Amino acid sequence: MGGRWIERWEPEDETFWREQGERIAKRNLLWSVFSEHVGFSIWTLWSVMVLFMGPEYGIGPADKFFLIATATFVGAFVRIPYTFAVARFGGRNWTIVSALLLLLPTGLAYAVMEPGTSYGTFLLVAALTGVGGGNFASSMTNINAFFPLRKKGWALGLNAGGGNIGVPVVQLVGLLVIGTAGAAHPRIVLGVYLPLIVVAAVCSALFMDNLAPVKNDTGAVKEAARARHTWIMAFLYIGTFGSFIGYSFAFGLVLQTQFGRTPLQAASLTFVGPLLGSLIRPVGGSLADRYGGARITLWTFVAMAASTGVVVYASVIESLTVFLVGFIGLFVLSGLGNGSTYKMIPAIFLAQGHRKGLAGEEAEAYGRRLSGASMGLIGAVGAIGGLGINLAFRQSFQTAGSGTSAFLAFLAFYAACIVVTWAVYLRGTVAVPDTAEAAADEAQPGYAEV
Repeated sequence: MGGRWIERWEPEDETFWREQGERIAKRNLLWSVFSEHVGFSIWTLWSVMVLFMGPEYGIGPADKFFLIATATFVGAFVRIPYTFAVARFGGRNWTIVSALLLLLPTGLAYAVMEPGTSYGTFLLVAALTGVGGGNFASSMTNINAFFPLRKKGWALGLNAGGGNIGVPVVQLVGLLVIGTAGAAHPRIVLGVYLPLIVVAAVCSALFMDNLAPVKNDTGAVKEAARARHTWIMAFLYIGTFGSFIGYSFAFGLVLQTQFGRTPLQAASLTFVGPLLGSLIRPVGGSLADRYGGARITLWTFVAMAASTGVVVYASVIESLTVFLVGFIGLFVLSGLGNGSTYKMIPAIFLAQGHRKGLAGEEAEAYGRRLSGASMGLIGAVGAIGGLGINLAFRQSFQTAGSGTSAFLAFLAFYAACIVVTWAVYLRGTVAVPDTAEAAADEAQPGYAEV
């Protein structure tokens, strides 16, 4: 296959981890974050491009929502093959390839981003930016293999959070361009990212590694697809990550459409929510490591429901200030929930291994197999939540002229997530250890639900 391959990788062995594993894992985590960061920026590129599309483009708000929904959908769909690409080609090798693939949609956007281009062309280019969404799945699968269970919440939270920051960063770049060069120069944004893509690919080639023990396991994929917890967690991930990515795409357009903000005014506010949501994701993972993922996830959904109520109230009284407080609260909470839900996945399947009578390394291997196989499915389904959010906004603005109806639907969904989280993971039906050692003896201190 070529590239740098590590033949032995045993992160649960404390001696191996202390002497060499931790150093290697953290180096790969650093460059994984950078590459995924650029991927997220390209995936959410059209949340910025639509701010540049004034009346001269002849594209209305509903069609703009459909543009960003298309990018969301493709990004969700490609997460499944990207998950399996890590084991097929190696984490380092696929990071290089997935970074270079970003040149295609970015270069095409540079070529067509001007008035007079057909809506169908914009739709095609927006769809191609979806490949950036796949980078998340391959990156998370790769990093999941590098770290021991006791560190996964922190590592996966940092990896995902660093990638998620690509959303507010591209929006800040858009704000800078609109504020200095004006809304007639979207190509400057694209010109910034073309060299960054090349840098991401080169750094991945120089500093990352492939793990030879990571193999595609079709049996694990089939078993994960049959496991009810895969789909339960996918449902919950729609509520957390689906909300984050859906709101990230739609925030600026909602401000323009519902509150009449100019491109500069919208861009000056759009980045705040995604930035805070990205920064807090590792905190969600760390809190889940300490207190249990299900507890953090449950209270996150309760708070998200409350924040949605604030947004609905703000929409009714037409208060931009109150709306911003509630909407930014949704970003922060969805970021927190992203970290806690992803911590739950490896812990759930490790516990399932013990329930099957496995112990020690056998249980750990089972947990790694099933969690790795399920992450692609969970990530893909969760991202589809972003599609649902943008389609809901599109329908709400078409029929009522505001996003209130869409927010009421989101409120109902968060209520369902509260019920599911409590009923499945906090009512005593599933107990999951926080560490591999605790899994071997449920009586040990530190044993906790999910």
